[in-house]
Amino acid sequence: MNDAPAQLAIIIVSWNVRELLQRCIASLHTSLAGSNIAYRIVIVDNASHDGTPAMLRSKHSEVQLLESGGNLGFASGNNLGLRWALESSTPPDFLLILNPDTEAVNTAIPVLVRWMATHPDVAVAGPLLRYPDGSIQSSRRRLPTPGVFFFESTPLEWRWPHNRWVHRYRMEDMPADIEQDVDWLVGAALLVRHTAIVQSGLFDARFSLYSEELEWQCRLRRFGRIVYVPTTEIIHHEGQSSSQIPTRRLILFHTNRLRYVRMVHGVWLALFVRIFIILIYSSEALVEGAKWLMGHKRELRVGRVYAYIGLVRALTRRQGDKETG
Repeated sequence: MNDAPAQLAIIIVSWNVRELLQRCIASLHTSLAGSNIAYRIVIVDNASHDGTPAMLRSKHSEVQLLESGGNLGFASGNNLGLRWALESSTPPDFLLILNPDTEAVNTAIPVLVRWMATHPDVAVAGPLLRYPDGSIQSSRRRLPTPGVFFFESTPLEWRWPHNRWVHRYRMEDMPADIEQDVDWLVGAALLVRHTAIVQSGLFDARFSLYSEELEWQCRLRRFGRIVYVPTTEIIHHEGQSSSQIPTRRLILFHTNRLRYVRMVHGVWLALFVRIFIILIYSSEALVEGAKWLMGHKRELRVGRVYAYIGLVRALTRRQGDKETG
């Protein structure tokens, strides 16, 4: 690091992914080496119990460590890091929201920053994401239509994976190798202009995890374009933190999606989607229970039944109404 005013702040919210975080930090330093871009890395640790803070203090004293004191979730954790960067004596021109389970490929970060600097009408830019095996990870999105809430990431998609609602939502009708304007981008790697954040505000903390980047970019896009830039690439291992809490992850995904539906489409569609989710996951729990009785992969079936019943309970109890309101 140098003493020049920071042009870039990289915000990473981490929870129990110490080894992946080390790889992420190393890839950032390699990517930005020799770029003449002044940058700072801000790690918000959400009360990890895998030794992440100690590792950062001993091996990466160059990063700014913010310990949240508890698991604030993705939205509030990022807000903590964003506030620290924006309120610093040398606020950055651009802020990169980055997942800890990512690795920059070659000069992806400086190329993306320089691209953004030459496109002043852009509020958010994002790279092409790849899985560790090199395959392309879907990251471009149109705004969800009502059909998406029934057919995307639900048992209906499991049985009808190429339905037209999800196909259009994920922009599968557009090639992944050309630069293009999008409605929003998956939040694993988002380069955001400082002025756009000041105008739109931070993440809505009510979306603790899932749908938070969608809601945020709905506000950000009022102050500039959102562009997918596939000449820059980042590897994303995907879901390494949330996979530690499978039942909670399922509940958070659907309750926060319902919150978004209610905010954008109104109470009646939210109620309809909620009833649909309750019914379809109740049916799936029965199917998994039957497979357990037949002795088929019993450990897997128990885990799924537990997750599905947990979701149904969360959506049917009174607290579920408040959570999605």
